[in-house]
Amino acid sequence: MKLLILSILLFINYSFAQSKNPDEIIDQVVNNFNRVRDYQVDVNIKVDIEFLKVPDSKAKIYFKQPNKVHLESEGFAMLPKEGLDFSPSFLAKKDYTAIYEKDELLDGVNTAIVKIIPTGDKGNVVLTSLWIDQKEKEIRKVESTTKTNGTFTIDLTYDNKLSYPLPSKIVFAFNIDQMNLPKSFDSEDQDSQPRKKSRRRSSITKGQVIISYSNYQVNKGVPDSIFEPKKEAEKE
Repeated sequence: MKLLILSILLFINYSFAQSKNPDEIIDQVVNNFNRVRDYQVDVNIKVDIEFLKVPDSKAKIYFKQPNKVHLESEGFAMLPKEGLDFSPSFLAKKDYTAIYEKDELLDGVNTAIVKIIPTGDKGNVVLTSLWIDQKEKEIRKVESTTKTNGTFTIDLTYDNKLSYPLPSKIVFAFNIDQMNLPKSFDSEDQDSQPRKKSRRRSSITKGQVIISYSNYQVNKGVPDSIFEPKKEAEKE
């Protein structure tokens, strides 16, 4: 019911501002990304949270259409799901209502803001706003409001030298008290201090995960075996 009321209010607010077709804008983004059949890329992950001491980590990500993703890392890599799969393929499902809000200049780039309202109440996301570069047909920013994890934003930066809509950097920002961190994280140095019980924080703490991408190999052919679960015998 709340989702229905939100949809009605948004339609009322933006019905007079609809000068562009949001579905056409989204289709252009999806079709542009579909030029990427597969890729592999090296990533550097930096966690920026005040009370967590997490060393930078390196990993390799493999992707294959339509939604196969695999991460390889020698150590633990704290990587949000959105850092693993930033593709706009979820927009092709059309299980949402799209509303064009307005054009906005974002870091010198003219973008169209499109609101995405999921249909049904099964998912965790209530509302998503997309800042779309219509010239390059790329998503520049995402802001999502969820039922359980508050609001998070994703800022995407692209390298003009790459002829595919793949980011060179993603900044994933969130409120730390609204996210489900692994229990193993503690504000103390785990190697030199005994484990202490976690303390409840009354104030909201901002957090960021910064993911830098390099050495893209696009449409070179990623075998399906990369995405298959490793057998126990192979692990030993």
